[in-house]
Amino acid sequence: VQLVESGGGLVQAGGSLRLSCAASGRTFNGYSMAWFRQAPGKEREFVAGIRGSGGGTYYADSVKGRFTISRDNAKNTVYLQMNSLKPEDTAVYYCAANAESWSIRTSKDPYDYWGQGTQVTVSS
Repeated sequence: VQLVESGGGLVQAGGSLRLSCAASGRTFNGYSMAWFRQAPGKEREFVAGIRGSGGGTYYADSVKGRFTISRDNAKNTVYLQMNSLKPEDTAVYYCAANAESWSIRTSKDPYDYWGQGTQVTVSS
């Protein structure tokens, strides 16, 4: 599985961005998907995850109520809608795929595939 993120950029605080992650392969719904982020000097952290069927989601407390993860299995794409952005959301955002399609894992280790990342910068 190859993952390619897009949609990052520079936005003012309070603004919105939508990230996309396009996956190769024909078994996209066989993977749970997640977004992680990594700020300079910090560990990569879980942001949001979604089950392979799209029937369940989970969010980090820091983004709950502001970010929404979704997926379109017909298009092999997962999205992250980010609203009410804050300067502390500034990071490189990565999508990741886990072959345990029924499970949303918040640690990095279970994820088998990663994208190259897309930069999100929120100015104050």
